[in-house]
Amino acid sequence: VQLQAYGGGSVQAGGSLRLSCLASGDISDIEHMGWYRQPPGKDRALVALIYNYGVTHYADSVKGRFAVSRDNGKGRLYLQMNSLKPEDTAVYYCNADLFGGDGSVSTVWGQGTQVTVSS
Repeated sequence: VQLQAYGGGSVQAGGSLRLSCLASGDISDIEHMGWYRQPPGKDRALVALIYNYGVTHYADSVKGRFAVSRDNGKGRLYLQMNSLKPEDTAVYYCNADLFGGDGSVSTVWGQGTQVTVSS
């Protein structure tokens, strides 16, 4: 499975962006998917998770502003980001946990997309 994230860009504070992540390959192995971000000079951190059965989990800093969704049939993951703040500036990565038919478990990452929010 390979992931490709896109949709980043530059917006002013208060604006919105929608990130997309497209999975290719054997998408039937995909279980959980998520978005992470890495601000300049900081570690990568969780933004939002969505489990295969639809339950979502968000970092406290984005609750009420961001919404994660997925289309399992098409292997796509989305992140709707509203009311953006300068502190949301980061490289955003999508990832997926894969559960293989042989019982193997692995994680794959997309290449990252830059989100810049100006004040």
